[in-house]
Amino acid sequence: MADPKHLNPIYTDEAAARAHFEALRWPDGRVCPHCGVIGNSTELKGATTRPGLYKCKVKECRKPFTAIMGTVYEGSHIPLHIWLYATHLMCASKKGISAAQLHRMLGFGSYKSAWFMAHRIREAMRTENLSPMGSDGGDVMADETFFGKDPDAGSSRMAIRNMNKIVTLLDRTSGQTRSIVVKENLSAETVAAILNANISPKARLLTDEATHYKTPGRAFADHKTVNHRADEYVSRLDPTITTNQIEGFFGIFKRGMRGVYQHCGSQHLHRYLSEFDFRYTNRSAVGVEDAERTARAIKGAVGRRLRYKKPDGQATAQA
Repeated sequence: MADPKHLNPIYTDEAAARAHFEALRWPDGRVCPHCGVIGNSTELKGATTRPGLYKCKVKECRKPFTAIMGTVYEGSHIPLHIWLYATHLMCASKKGISAAQLHRMLGFGSYKSAWFMAHRIREAMRTENLSPMGSDGGDVMADETFFGKDPDAGSSRMAIRNMNKIVTLLDRTSGQTRSIVVKENLSAETVAAILNANISPKARLLTDEATHYKTPGRAFADHKTVNHRADEYVSRLDPTITTNQIEGFFGIFKRGMRGVYQHCGSQHLHRYLSEFDFRYTNRSAVGVEDAERTARAIKGAVGRRLRYKKPDGQATAQA
């Protein structure tokens, strides 16, 4: 681990980490995860009792609990301050940090433990805010990119058809991105289903000239395009019509995947996209710095679980 003298105590001290996490999870007082009652529990203390163990005082419940119950940290033997520090490292690294690097810096367990830890943190980063983008009548960009080999795509002479297809949406007002791995062909019907499920009809849709956006674009207040084939990346008539911002997101994503992670199985691609979406949505340009970004990821750990399974001898992480 890095020199502890330069780190926040929540990343080096278990008691400080627990107090920090409890404050984030229970800002209005301890909540029993069994019955949901607020502020009616007591801390259990004793020579053989682990710190941070509480018991509900509600007569019908009276069950013990801890702050990590019902979170991605539950069932882990890794100390909580290590979890928080790993979250900080993933949130502060613009293009990500590999499991091998986490393993070296945190100095615990095995590479497999660090790999699974990173996937659990990505689960905490997955957004639950699926409200329609552009509901204020603002601009929403949509574009697609291709990355890695899709084992379900079969074999085609056109290399791009064998790759994983990703559609990303970007709300210009909030700065939020939302990325979806597409298993079907990028037809107008497939694209329409994604756009209609994620974008408000009040929005102005901004895309390139791809034909699969033409018909779906009619469902929105307006649909403007730039013609990349003609080397147009910003409209000559209106400089607000562009998809450059979403192209910038793709650039960060691909540099991170190729330079940091190097390999990603198709079954895990959606988790890596959650990580890059989270960091981009909560970036410095929209006023979110490392400490707040980390706090938001830690809050996201609540109410989620991710278990390690190994079907057919291949390691995987499943919710």
